[in-house]
Amino acid sequence: MRRLAVVLLAILILTACTGRGQRPEDVPTQASVEGVATSLPLTQFAPPTPYNRPVTAFASVDNRLNELAGYRYVVQLEFNGVFARTPRETSATAQAEVWFNQVASARRVILSTSGELVGQTENNSYEAVRLGPDAFLVRDGLCLTGAANAAETAAALSAGALVGGVSTAVPGGRRATINGEDSYYYSFDPADLVLPALRVGDGGSITYQSGELWITPAKNAVTRFYLNLDVDNVVIFDRQLPVTGTVLIRYDLYDAGNAFNITVPFGC
Repeated sequence: MRRLAVVLLAILILTACTGRGQRPEDVPTQASVEGVATSLPLTQFAPPTPYNRPVTAFASVDNRLNELAGYRYVVQLEFNGVFARTPRETSATAQAEVWFNQVASARRVILSTSGELVGQTENNSYEAVRLGPDAFLVRDGLCLTGAANAAETAAALSAGALVGGVSTAVPGGRRATINGEDSYYYSFDPADLVLPALRVGDGGSITYQSGELWITPAKNAVTRFYLNLDVDNVVIFDRQLPVTGTVLIRYDLYDAGNAFNITVPFGC
């Protein structure tokens, strides 16, 4: 979690110096390990080996993506609620879109953040690009100089660092086309959620409400990961004040296997 705080907060400090799935009701299916016991759906929609057994590869939701020639994904964590034990309302959103090209060793990240919980009073965004050994950072339309370390860190931001994943999941007997990929639904126990951006305070709790985990075996990748959580007295992004309210997590993988043309950002 402290690594995530460094990524989100230190980058903002350094740079200053130089649809579907938006509502809880959009994810009506509650994951249930007990539901996996139904033999007929599992036989009818069993994923191929080795994904027909418990899966432990996605404690970080974007694990194994770098094995692909390229990809694009969009990930978001959103909080709405109050500061714990007070009536004072607060909110925060962190959203990233990431592109990758394996052959060129290139990565592009566009991150936007808003809200008090990410240490700012107004919306912020940046673009970071890594091209081989070189990294570039753009904020407010300006390519920043003297910020090589911040640029490299920003370009390495991962979905796993932002929203985590699931340490163990089991086939759930459903098959669907998700974001253009032949995908299989997996159930998980809420105790197996890995949530690096959330830390429970004294007497606090994280309550799972609903979620979806879809994996495409052909790409060895998570296609979709959605969560709706209720939190009480929980610290988000390692900020000082705990909060109570709802957390929405949304991750979608697109264009799996497509190598994107990533170039030096405009102005650099």
